[in-house]
Amino acid sequence: MVKAIVSGAAGRMGCLIIQSIHETEGIELVGALEAEEHKKVGEDAGIVAGVGPLLVKISDNLEVMINQADVIIDFTYPDATKKIVAVAEKHQKAMVIGTTALGDEVQARIQKLSKYVPVVQAPNMSVGVNLLFSLLPQIAKILGKEYDIEIVEAHHRFKKDAPSGTAVKMAQLLAEARGLDLTKSARYGREGLPGERKSEEIGIHAVRIGDVVGEHTVIFGSLGERVEITHKAHTRKNFARGAVRAALFTAEKPAGLYDMMDVLGI
Repeated sequence: MVKAIVSGAAGRMGCLIIQSIHETEGIELVGALEAEEHKKVGEDAGIVAGVGPLLVKISDNLEVMINQADVIIDFTYPDATKKIVAVAEKHQKAMVIGTTALGDEVQARIQKLSKYVPVVQAPNMSVGVNLLFSLLPQIAKILGKEYDIEIVEAHHRFKKDAPSGTAVKMAQLLAEARGLDLTKSARYGREGLPGERKSEEIGIHAVRIGDVVGEHTVIFGSLGERVEITHKAHTRKNFARGAVRAALFTAEKPAGLYDMMDVLGI
């Protein structure tokens, strides 16, 4: 039985992950973490998540529960993830990380942690999106440099980072397939008179509107035709199920840094 701690336990994703843990055999919730002085601290995590009492109270202190756990599932924000990774390293606990927009310092800590335990890190944990991650480089190579590449992503108004981690990952994979340096090729929107589009550009555009869960479209366009590939998430439960699947994966793997394509065997 895999014993898991969920950080951000009272948030939208945290609650869905707890629901998915409750519905999945082979894994159980042993800890629930929230920010200091969060209004849900002290409440039963199962009741907060809508699955009924689980006898696991939400805490703001990871140290008091970490020895009970095998893995920490983290979908929070960069500053919180930085602290959680430090504690996980101290106690050598596996992690599943879905937090995006992490800086170089946090990424370096994650790399260090992965030398001791398995870590699954992915900007998107849905099966469909990770299938696209595997297919997009192949499509880019087949179509060739005659086809321009643009990425358009849309999310709800509450999302704090832009572009999404998923869009950035797509751009990275496409740039690698084309032999490009994304730091030089990325074009984040256009305004004024930017001039004609250069063939090595990869356009990345972010839309924030209403309650959109997540949509990503990659457009390959030549002077004669256009190919569009779109993924639309109808519910965040897809991401939660993927996170739980990743947590189960860590129980079977040696130390190392993995992504969802590893988990799915793609």
